[in-house]
Formats: sequence, C-alpha cells, structure tokens
Amino acid sequence: MPETSYEIDRNPLRVLLREAGDGHVQLPDFQRGWVWDDDRIRSLLASISLSYPVGAVMMMEAGGETQFTPRLIEGAPTSTRKADRLILDGQQRLTSLFQSLLLDEPVATQDQRKRKIKRWYYIDMRKAIHEEAADREDAILSIPEDKKVRTFRNEITVDYSTAELEYQNMVFPFASIFDSKPWRRGYSNFWGDKGELDERMDIWDQFESQVIEKFEQYLLPVVKLGKDTPKEAVCQVFEKVNTSGVTLTVFDLLTAMFAADGFRLGPDWDAREKQLKRHSVLQNVSNTDFLAAITLLATRERREQDLKTTPDMERPPAISCKRADMLKLTRAEYQSWSDPLMKGFERAAFFLHSKHISIFDAKFLPYGSQLIPLAAILTVLDRDNLSESEQEKLAQWYWCGVFGELYGGTTETRFARDLPEVVEWMRGGADVPRTVGDAVFAASRLLSLQSRRSAAYKGVYSLILREGARDLMTGNSTSVHHYFEWKVDVHHIFPQKWCKDRKIDQNLCNSIVNKTPLSTPTNIRIGGAAPSEYTTRIERSAGITSEKLNNHLRSHFIDPEILRNDDFDGFFEARREALLERIEQAMGKDAVRDIDDEGEEPSADDYEVIDEESQTIVDDDE
Repeated sequence: MPETSYEIDRNPLRVLLREAGDGHVQLPDFQRGWVWDDDRIRSLLASISLSYPVGAVMMMEAGGETQFTPRLIEGAPTSTRKADRLILDGQQRLTSLFQSLLLDEPVATQDQRKRKIKRWYYIDMRKAIHEEAADREDAILSIPEDKKVRTFRNEITVDYSTAELEYQNMVFPFASIFDSKPWRRGYSNFWGDKGELDERMDIWDQFESQVIEKFEQYLLPVVKLGKDTPKEAVCQVFEKVNTSGVTLTVFDLLTAMFAADGFRLGPDWDAREKQLKRHSVLQNVSNTDFLAAITLLATRERREQDLKTTPDMERPPAISCKRADMLKLTRAEYQSWSDPLMKGFERAAFFLHSKHISIFDAKFLPYGSQLIPLAAILTVLDRDNLSESEQEKLAQWYWCGVFGELYGGTTETRFARDLPEVVEWMRGGADVPRTVGDAVFAASRLLSLQSRRSAAYKGVYSLILREGARDLMTGNSTSVHHYFEWKVDVHHIFPQKWCKDRKIDQNLCNSIVNKTPLSTPTNIRIGGAAPSEYTTRIERSAGITSEKLNNHLRSHFIDPEILRNDDFDGFFEARREALLERIEQAMGKDAVRDIDDEGEEPSADDYEVIDEESQTIVDDDE
C-alpha cells in the first residue's frame, strides 16, 4: 500500500463509543461475533480507569471501491445510517466498552468456563482511591443481572438493586461513567439526609478526579485506512493485527464482498456443503477448498479467453488459486462455476470409490487437499464416463501424488500445474504431468509408515483394498457396502502383544507392512494370539477350510505358509516386496531401492519416523 493510504489519530473514547452506538462506526460483515469474557472486560475497565494504554484500533473509511456489507456493533440500537468507518481491529474492546459504559442494561458475556452470563459492572469507590494502582482490578465488580450476589444456599450477600443501595455501598455503576451528574445528585442527597455529606463528597471528589475524568479524557489511538485500500490488503492487514480474535478466512472476506453485491455466499455454501456430505469421502471439503477449486477454474477460463483474443500474448494470466487470486474472484465467476464444480466433486467421489483407487471414507483419504485439483480436472473434462485409459492416467497421477507425498506443504503452485497438465495428458497429450514426473517412493519408507496421519500409509491401505482384499472370516470383498456394514479398519497381522512378548522391533511391528484391512469381528477373533493359533480359531469359527482361509490371506498379499509358521521375519520381507510391487504398479514407475554400501537395505533404526503420531496405535488388537 502507498504511504498515504492510512492515517494515525487519537480519538476520545466517549466519541468513538457514541459513534458506534448511532451507526457512524460499524463492523464489516466478515468480522466474527463478540466473544470477550467477564475477566477480560474487568481488566479492560481497570486499565482505562488508570489511563493505561489498551492498544490501537484500526478502521477503514467506508464508501470506496472495496465494498463490504456493514453491520452494527452488538448492542447498538437499530439504525439505517450509513457507516462512515468500519472497524478492522478492536471490535472486542470497543464492544466491551460500549456495552458496559453506554448501555443501561446488563452485558451479555461468558465466564471462564464459557457459560453465558449477564453482568453489571461497578467500581468500589473507596478501593479505587485508596488502594495501589496494581490492585485496581480488585476494585472492579462484576454483579449478576438482578444486581444481587448470593451464596450457594441462595443467601444474598451483596445487593445493589436500587440506587440507594449503590450510594450506601459506595459503588459506582460504569453505565453512568459518561453521564455521572444524575448519579452524583442522588448520591449527594442520600448522604445529605444522613448528615454525612462533607465526608462522602470528599470521597466523591477524589473518585471523580482519579477515575471518572480518566474515562472522559481517555484518547484511543486509531489507525485509519483509506477507503480505496485493496481488499487483499484489508485481508492481510486484518490478519496481522487481529491476533486475539478469530482468524479471517478468504471465505469470510468474499462473503462480505458478495453481500455488498446482493449475493449471500454463506447460505449458498451451507446448502452445497450438505449435498457434498452425502458422500463420506467428501466429508471434510471446506468452503475454502471449494473456493480454491473455483478459482482454478475461473483463472483457467480467463487465461483461455485472453489467449483467444491475443494469441501472441507474451505473458498470459496464470492459472492460480493463491489467496490473492481467490480474493479477486467475482460473484459472477462464483455463480458460473459453482454448479459445474459440484458435479466435479461428485465425480471425484465416484472415482475414489472406483476399482482404480478404492477409498470410501474421508478418514482414509491420503490428502484432502488433492481433492481440489481432482475435482477441478473432472469439472473441465465434464464427462461422467471416462474411458479406461483416461481413468488409468488419472489414477497414476493420483497415486504419484500420494506415494510421492507431494501435497503436504504449500500446494497452490502444484494445483495450478495439475489442472492444465493432467487435463491435456488425459486428452492424449504426450507430456507427462510434473506431479507424475516428480514423484519418488523409497522402499525404506514402508518401515516408517506407522500411523494414518501419513498420506503414504493411507495410500498403502487403500491399495490393499483396491486389490480385492477379502475379510478372513466371511470371504467378502471390501465393497462399499461391506466396508461400512462390517466397520473395516486397519489392524495388525502379527498382534502387538505377540510382537512385544517376543521383543520384535516396534518399528517393524507397527509398520503398515504388518497391518491390513480387517472387519471388527475378525479382529476380535485374532486378539493377541499367534497367527498359528488365530488362523485355526478363524477356520473353526467361520466353518471354512484351511485352503479357503489361505486364499483370503493371499488377497492381502500374505504368504499363508509363512504366517502359519509364526515366521515374522519371513512374513515381513515377503509382504514388503509384495506391497512395493503394487506401489510401483500404481505409480507407473520403480521405487528407489535404498541400499547401503554393504549391499543390505537399511534397518528401521536407520530411519526416523516422518510425520507420524506416537507409536501407540489407536486401532489395537490387544
């Protein structure tokens, strides 16, 4: 922003609060609700009563090109007045002060346990003038809605429910701080009738100079942004200064901007989210994910239109979904692409359920972020039925992203490459997408895949399902119906208890190599027993032959003979190789066989666990 785009001024607190009350100062619609609790309000009042700084307020002039729908500060009376300024930072402080100092009603706040309460705020006059400044907060009183404090036996210990009781107890209501004369007259009359006027007015005079005048003279620093401040700058500035509030998202800002254009983004997204959640695998798609995918589609469309108009353009606009580009999304673009993108997400869910992927639940989705380019790609292709070769290419791109672990960090640039590159490749282009080219999987990575936080861990699990793993008890394949009906989840093949009793390396025991999809009834039959024992138990319980169970085991890439001999080392080596072959097939490229100078593969101890939870596994078999 240019240097002249903001000003710094000092505004009287009384004036700011009254402007908030009459609508001259309002909030932009992207601001979240007021959330300050009782303790913070008391602390704020104590600070101002001592003329301590409470931080600057940041505002923006209303009426510029960057339009936001304004709303009144909470507690302000209804007003049709147009806002002159919008509060970007300082909402919590200004709202707390407005409600406690200007409204003649209890403040609706919350206690330390976040329970809703209503409070009146008072200051003990004698404590305020006699105690040290460090103890000022002890003089600030928070009193229930009926102005009575009770014990747990409902006995009243404090009662300020009438003005006379306030005078008698020498407590001043903060709601009278900017209009103290009426209260002062009542106070004077009350003590005059009791013959104690001189003594009590001496206390009043000290209190007035030490507290009331502090509020009347308090100046609050105000940083004012110009009305033509760009919306992306507003977003960035807001997040820099709003450290104590709720983080502002792109969705919040676009909601406010679209509202100024007559479109309600919030309700529109709520309806779409409900529709997406019908698909279990799309449960975690967020409003920001949806906007990112729309921005990819919108920027791609802008680029194509510009290239049609000016084919020899040296620097055509880029496809992107970075924050700045998301903030440039127009209402027309959102409305144009939102329905096609919904179909794109639904096609993505279908594709993930297909034989090429076999992911049925968001819990086992390797990268939720990869749904963004996937849905955008399927939106551009705009077909429900892809050919076999197209599906294979899309699956290869997907698995390369998963096993190459390419979507775990900053991903906007990769998304922007994926959309045009994968679409062109699927349409017959010769160039392989960079995600496919960049992907590398090291054989030793299997040893460090310990928990489902890892994308590659979830990927291996899904590959096992994809290859037709059968439940050991029923022999049923893990179709969508079976997956949910039987609560299939990841469990150990050689149980943890068995491995622990035999001092098997914990890294090997907990590796994905020693885990597989099993139904809950099957896992219960396994328990903590040796394979030689639980295989016999399963045969007896399910009423199946050894050969049938062996076939079920083979569908999990488990050698039945090695397993039945309780040969953990032989099992681990054979299954690791089998899993590596499937990973290589899915990625369409060889894994890196990391061999040391002695010609042996490194042990698990040579590799630290990457992006994993603790070694304690939730889905245990003990």
